[in-house]
Amino acid sequence: MPPKTKITREMVIAAAFEVAREAGAEKINARTVSKKLNCSTQPVMYHFATIEELKRAAYQKADWFHTEYLMHIPETQEDILLGIGLNYIRFGMEEPHLFRFLFQSGFAVEHSLLEMIDSEGLVPVLSAMQKEMKMSAEQTKEIFVTLALFVHGYASIIVNNSLEYDEKLIAAHLERVYTGAVLALQEEMK
Repeated sequence: MPPKTKITREMVIAAAFEVAREAGAEKINARTVSKKLNCSTQPVMYHFATIEELKRAAYQKADWFHTEYLMHIPETQEDILLGIGLNYIRFGMEEPHLFRFLFQSGFAVEHSLLEMIDSEGLVPVLSAMQKEMKMSAEQTKEIFVTLALFVHGYASIIVNNSLEYDEKLIAAHLERVYTGAVLALQEEMK
């Protein structure tokens, strides 16, 4: 008889992440996670004292996954800002359960857009934007706020089944918003 597989904390988190991805964060519980792992609920509860703690760990994994997704810009995409914005909206379309978990569940550590701008998870996105725009960190954050509000609104509407994904139309709108944000910032700096 083969030895039993040792269920690690990382395995439990990965299983909870998959439950959230497939069915939504509200479906994360000891039973659904243990079923994913093909084990009893005991290993799940051994690694996590509460389901709330497990959901927070799964949230962190989802947040990392989201950042990686945003930064995977196709080589054919010339404008990195447009690529990041489109990826954010596309993420909502392709991963609606994770989008809701990340942005509509109340699990975010940051409680405002201004707090989010200074979070570690946003460093790769802001760095890429700053490099592309050739602006200061503060100017990049100003542009980011405008773009973030726009792409989040678009993605939320799509995720909640109120709008179909039309990449060409979205790209045109996103370019317009980006151009307007840059022009407004330049005007303020005069």
